[in-house]
Amino acid sequence: MHMLYDSESFVVVHMLADSLDPTAAPPTEGQAPAAPRLARHGFEIVDKRSGKEVYLDGSWAEMFQQQILAWQRNTPTQEEVEAALDRYTGLAQNPVIVH
Repeated sequence: MHMLYDSESFVVVHMLADSLDPTAAPPTEGQAPAAPRLARHGFEIVDKRSGKEVYLDGSWAEMFQQQILAWQRNTPTQEEVEAALDRYTGLAQNPVIVH
């Protein structure tokens, strides 16, 4: 988990998935190895103003990753970042309970 952005209005966290459970014990002789989990990453965007969050994974996460790469190349202003994040607030349906 990596905090990417934190302002008065938004928090953006990049969730990285491991392909194998790091806490799993290695298989013993005659035991089948643990099945790998689906390696997917995602982004959690928290709208502090409304107290709601949205988790982007799959194609949504890939599109958001492209936005982040564009920001790295072009260094947007805070207002531009906030405006882009504000477009995702319509997707935010889950109330933030613990953060």
